[in-house]
Amino acid sequence: MSPKRGCAKETYMATTAAVDIKELSGSYIFVVDVPGVRNTEVKVQIESDTILKISGERKRDMDAGAGKEADVKYVRVERPAGKFMRKFNLPNHVNLDAMSAACQDGLLTIVVPKLPVPEPHKPRTFDVTVGTCLVPK
Repeated sequence: MSPKRGCAKETYMATTAAVDIKELSGSYIFVVDVPGVRNTEVKVQIESDTILKISGERKRDMDAGAGKEADVKYVRVERPAGKFMRKFNLPNHVNLDAMSAACQDGLLTIVVPKLPVPEPHKPRTFDVTVGTCLVPK
């Protein structure tokens, strides 16, 4: 795909959310790693009919162990927390009205169906009848 309108061209990234993009014969499939994010905390949007925007927030789990935030003392923090956002330019021939998304087991899967590619314009050659009167009376 071209860099201008290609499916895999990333336009912005706030924090890490790893994405795999697959192209099948009838659709594009985006698989996004969102461990620890509930499906109500992730947002999938289309901007300007051409940009797929995936955003959300991975929150730190304060309920595990102590209970109150004041009682929690982290010894080591390796799991990322915070807001994330990814944007991708979509190709021209996709069916935005038939898109679907599901979030399960830390994976967000977005299916973007393709539309049939229109036939290329075929130039024609033909004769035009030449008459005696150009404008009908």
